[in-house]
Amino acid sequence: MRKIAVIGAGITGITTAYALLNRGFEVTVFDRNRYAAMETSFANGGQLSASNAEVWTRWSTIFKGLKWMTQPGAPLLVNPRPSWHKYSWMAEFMASIPQYRANTVETVRLAIKAREHLKAHASAEGFAFDCEDRGILHVYKCKADFDHATKVNALLAEGGLERHAVGVEEMRGIEPTLKGDLYGGYYTTSDFTGDIHAYARGLGDACARRGVSFRYGADVTRLTRCESGLDVGWHGANGAITEHFDGVVVCAGVRSRDLARQVGDRVNVYPVKGYSITVNMNDDASRAAAPWVSLLDDKAKVVTSRLGADRFRVAGTAEFNGYNKDIRDDRIVPLVKWVEDLFPGVSTEHAVPWAGLRPMMPNMMPRVGAGRAPGVFYNTGHGHLGWTLSAATAEVVADQVLGAAGRERPMLAAA
Repeated sequence: MRKIAVIGAGITGITTAYALLNRGFEVTVFDRNRYAAMETSFANGGQLSASNAEVWTRWSTIFKGLKWMTQPGAPLLVNPRPSWHKYSWMAEFMASIPQYRANTVETVRLAIKAREHLKAHASAEGFAFDCEDRGILHVYKCKADFDHATKVNALLAEGGLERHAVGVEEMRGIEPTLKGDLYGGYYTTSDFTGDIHAYARGLGDACARRGVSFRYGADVTRLTRCESGLDVGWHGANGAITEHFDGVVVCAGVRSRDLARQVGDRVNVYPVKGYSITVNMNDDASRAAAPWVSLLDDKAKVVTSRLGADRFRVAGTAEFNGYNKDIRDDRIVPLVKWVEDLFPGVSTEHAVPWAGLRPMMPNMMPRVGAGRAPGVFYNTGHGHLGWTLSAATAEVVADQVLGAAGRERPMLAAA
């Protein structure tokens, strides 16, 4: 097994290609867009947050979803229209509630591993991605939410993360621009932020320089098992084309479910829509009033990242509405209002809205590893933590591909 196809050029696909390249494989990456990271990896919240590793599989998530079903601006919104995919996914979500603790701890461990790889890749290949290594501050406006965070903190510590409680005055010392009525917070100094799109483009360019082939504008529609590997069928500018590979790693986000079905696997990802605004700060007053430390408002489900001097990214919400990518005004308004309430000095006149579909598994754990058929592997289903986990899961799946190839890992120096 030498020739490997990677389906998808989002953050998981690019980091997977890089990990395979460093193990001596001949790699070809397919993506239906013209460039890397043009879908879910385009404008996310920017946080690389082991401190946000708590999985959602709790009964309180179900109750909140029911309560908020009629509130268009709610942090979690479920379209009640019947769908077998959606309701079967939710049934599996509820069945995963007993694994809440174990999955949270394992997610923390993966996130901590991923940090090291992400920074090492950028350093080795010499590209920038607006990284701000200032930690992440979780903010709470009431005692009940802070008390739940204290319980979660024990799970984060079990996974190896150090996060400590801070009072309101200390919070304002950490981030002087922070306004509003606050109760307390938790601060993780080891977390950081960055521009996921810039990172994927930078690492993708490094892969191309070192020999990875990219098929952009290539819409993969068919995976076919054959005796000596797999055929990848795709459509591009020149029509329908088929290429043969020894193996394939599916990193196709919300499309992974359909591709997996073609090779006999069930990968039950559901598209959970998230929204963001990128506030372009064109005036000195806004730049001075915007935070540099990354924030996470657990109750509002809002995260922030400062992307250089002139951009402020604010993201959040979860919407179960199928494959719909529409940017709804009633989902963007709460993000804008959140900025105006906590950072009134920031002008939101030039806020650019965006929506992306997070590929989420019912147990909130990514699907990483081999499929049923020889040569088929997966690195998908990371949900809202793709940026946080991708570099670690890429190493895991690349090692599995190497093991299946039946040869030792070659020692290759980064170019």
